[in-house]
Amino acid sequence: MPKVVKVDPLNPDKEILRDAAEVLKRGGVIAFPTETVYGLGADAMNSNAVKKVFEIKGRPPDNPLIVHIGSFDMLFDVSADLDECIIKSLKTLWPGPFTAIVKKRESVPDITTAGLPFVAVRMPAHPVALTLIEEFGRPIAAPSANRSGKPSPTIAEHVIEDLGDSVDLIIDGGETFFGVESTILDLTRDPPMLLRPGPIDPETLEKIFGRKIVIPNFVRGLGEAEKALAPGMKYRHYAPDKKLILIEDGENMDICIRNVIKDFLDRMLKPCIVGYEEYKYIASIYMLEFISLGSIRNPYEIAKNLYKGLRNVDKTSADLCIAIGVDEKGIGLAIMNRLRKASGYNIVKCT
Repeated sequence: MPKVVKVDPLNPDKEILRDAAEVLKRGGVIAFPTETVYGLGADAMNSNAVKKVFEIKGRPPDNPLIVHIGSFDMLFDVSADLDECIIKSLKTLWPGPFTAIVKKRESVPDITTAGLPFVAVRMPAHPVALTLIEEFGRPIAAPSANRSGKPSPTIAEHVIEDLGDSVDLIIDGGETFFGVESTILDLTRDPPMLLRPGPIDPETLEKIFGRKIVIPNFVRGLGEAEKALAPGMKYRHYAPDKKLILIEDGENMDICIRNVIKDFLDRMLKPCIVGYEEYKYIASIYMLEFISLGSIRNPYEIAKNLYKGLRNVDKTSADLCIAIGVDEKGIGLAIMNRLRKASGYNIVKCT
């Protein structure tokens, strides 16, 4: 078993986090909670430590990491040529579930940014993460603390399931607040381009930055980017081991779900359903296992439960799984991005 220490998520014990920071200073790797998901952290400025993160996750070397900072002084340590208007906007968004792609300083190791001249930076809004960075005194490079391609961890138990004792230390700060990764915006382009949807929606970003934001198709989960300029752009992500089929939202959703279920049952395949309380009755009709993500009227609840739900797919007796989509408005864009990627683009569109 890996070493696990528990802390109060809102008022963490500084002594415990000081000890965790010492692990990072020795070049170790630790898992810790942020407001989005659990991160797998190492000293962002230590190439050997960052290399361990890639190895533990089984992460492709061309997939850059997000550098977590605890102050704007740290931002200036890792970034270069920042416009004053951008700094002002970042002060509105940070701490928070937002990642900025900016020009990097040469001092940031190439392995951290996958050889790119840019760096992905964010200041997390979680007392544990911020105190850890403060005690460490340096930026922490941290992707999600799971095996590459699997659903991201939202509780410490998920980290233990995926990574076991390959991690030097796991800080258990309970369940994360949002449940999906941060929004990523490329600020090296004009106009800025959304690279990954998250808790902060494009409409809010346009108001804060005062300009239109480009939203490419891969952000909606419709295919992959040719090059990984940021995490989540390339490669299959968030997927359970069992096959997942996504039913896109439409006017005849009930009928569409029933038709897909019947088709699988006719082929002697028993599906489970990942969906919302409003559709639970359909699973009952066909006596199928149902994994609830909450009410469709509360998209933030759905986002918070999404990865836990996708992980539970592999704990069912079903042959495969049917996931039900949501409207792309607000955080719904982030939910659909994850579901489309998790399905490997096995999508049924309702009409």
